[in-house]
Amino acid sequence: MKARGVRLHAANDLRLEEFELPEITDDEILVKVVSDSICMSTYKCAILGTEHKRVHEDVAEHPAIMGHEFAGDIVKVGKNHQDQFKPGMKFTLQPALNYKGTMWSPGYSYEFFGGDTTYCVIPAEVMELGCLLEYKGRAYYEASLAEPMSCSIGAFHAAYHTQMGVYTHEMGIKKNGKLAIMAGAGPMGLGALTYALHRDVRPSMVVVTDLNQDRLDRAEELFPVETYKKEGIELHFVNTGKFEDPVAELIRISGGTGYDDVFCYAPVAAVVKQSSDILGRDGCLNFFAGPTDKNFSATMNFYDVHYNSTHVMGTTGGNTADMIESLELTAAKRINPAVMVTHIGGLDAAAETTLNLPKIPGGKKLIYTHLSMPLTALDELRKAAEERNDDRYAALADIVESHQGLWCPEAEEYLLANFITEE
Repeated sequence: MKARGVRLHAANDLRLEEFELPEITDDEILVKVVSDSICMSTYKCAILGTEHKRVHEDVAEHPAIMGHEFAGDIVKVGKNHQDQFKPGMKFTLQPALNYKGTMWSPGYSYEFFGGDTTYCVIPAEVMELGCLLEYKGRAYYEASLAEPMSCSIGAFHAAYHTQMGVYTHEMGIKKNGKLAIMAGAGPMGLGALTYALHRDVRPSMVVVTDLNQDRLDRAEELFPVETYKKEGIELHFVNTGKFEDPVAELIRISGGTGYDDVFCYAPVAAVVKQSSDILGRDGCLNFFAGPTDKNFSATMNFYDVHYNSTHVMGTTGGNTADMIESLELTAAKRINPAVMVTHIGGLDAAAETTLNLPKIPGGKKLIYTHLSMPLTALDELRKAAEERNDDRYAALADIVESHQGLWCPEAEEYLLANFITEE
């Protein structure tokens, strides 16, 4: 059958094109993709091409479908999986397959398997690993965002702490500890923040830093300091650019102790150094943001590594259990992944958006693959209605504005019901 999608042919060469999907085998599943959220990792893949660890060498001959944060509907099921999956089921999936030691992943490594497409074929290894998940929720975008949320969830679980003379690590962030999210007012940082504030094991203090005051103001609007103070969490939003010595200010906020857990959300040497410098005793630094420069390095205080037991680690992606935790917390309305989303668009906007992602302000860009729509900021929907002479954008603006400016199930349902789709 025919599909239409954005595929990688080489570094900086993304093409929206129609192609033929092969007939599925008994061990494969055909799906209709509805939503895909664009990840900074996809941008890195797009600009690096075969230099990226997950991209196959013959991508020019066998172009890879972009996108790995996707959800949709199951269309056809090979007979080997018909006991578990049925046509009409909603699905999401864990793209970090780690299959037999490889780095294969949808959105990087497969010719017919990825998220920026109308339809794709899910290969046997996904079901073998238990990475295809039935989704029973209301909104497709929440299932798409379960993947980026799972990355932050995995980072929290991977944090660890030690005791002198004890050689077993205590896993997870420190309960009632002090936590800092550095360069954290972007989409992934806000995802980490909603999780930190609403998970079972919580810190007593959370500090979010950034250099962009508008982003910090928006974050504080979404997460009011007084609300969380009532829940026993001291919350701070700090513009480190306003201080001559940001490390000293952050240490002061901590009460002089430094932080038990620090998450670094920017691959910037100065931010990494700040992250190291604010660690308290036995503090765990997670370098979350993956750089594109293979030679990227930053300094860390090794006096503190030796005498204060500070330590550093990095995580990339989550696992299937993290995905399930994200979906369950979202269904229970304990977390709201929509805090990450600032733009929506159709499949025709995906390639340009991916290649220019660092230049586009805001957070997550959410693509609806069966729509034709320019990339549109949520806070410019009303402006788009005027410029495009289209009252549907005004209706979307009404819905979004009634939900604190956030994307929501009602907005998605209106979008899918009223905008022209491509089958």
